[in-house]
Amino acid sequence: MKSAISIWSFPGGTPLKQAMDKAKKFGLDGIELALNEEGELSLNSDPSEVKALLDHARSIGLGITSLATGLGWKYPPVTRDASIAAKGRQVIETGLKFAQILQVDCILSVPCTVSENLPYDEAYTRGVEVYRDLGKVAEKYGVIIGVEIVWNKFLYSPMEFARFIDDVNHPLVQAYFDVGNVLVFGYPDQWIRILGKRIAKVHVKDFRRSIGNITGFTTLLDGDVDYPAVMRALREVGYDDYLIAEVGPISPAAPDFLVEKTARALSIILAMA
Repeated sequence: MKSAISIWSFPGGTPLKQAMDKAKKFGLDGIELALNEEGELSLNSDPSEVKALLDHARSIGLGITSLATGLGWKYPPVTRDASIAAKGRQVIETGLKFAQILQVDCILSVPCTVSENLPYDEAYTRGVEVYRDLGKVAEKYGVIIGVEIVWNKFLYSPMEFARFIDDVNHPLVQAYFDVGNVLVFGYPDQWIRILGKRIAKVHVKDFRRSIGNITGFTTLLDGDVDYPAVMRALREVGYDDYLIAEVGPISPAAPDFLVEKTARALSIILAMA
């Protein structure tokens, strides 16, 4: 396995090439970029600009792990609103296109949020249909769509998450597993063993159960995640890709501190038996 960090771990507005340089400086193997509505890597970016990011990463010997996006919260592909669903599909297809240019094998996707206007059973049925169709779109680019669990009131059981991926039944729709996101209602190592080969990518962060809400997320090895158990489970299921740290920037006055601390923590985690 290799170490990587999310672009979201840098202060907002950090130039992407600068973030890459810092990741490399502190010994990380890769970086996960993110597609935004506006900015340096956005829905309107020119393909040549995207290719320049790949060229820079290669020039410094840094891998680009995957392409994330937070736009699934604003434009979920699974919704009753046809216009929003269409926009959500456009976001995913743009992500697939840019991922192909970046030569990464997976994009992150948030499918929906269960609500009064989108009941759980309807979200599941619609989700299977939508992602089965999106799998066909992904075939054009040869890139996996990684469905992530993100406190969206959906797929809150490892067995159900596995069933969802199986019901979609497309090799290019897999699970993007976040270790810290499931700690509030489960055990990450159990999720890993149940999801098994369905896991395309892994996000790592930490979480304090005693807090139990969004403010409980913390830096690696500062929370309650049992990382020795996580690493055993990942090795058991044959996962051998990046561990991508998704930890929030903690101080604009000292942005390098978090990157350095994360790199060190990842080296410790990766050495766990």
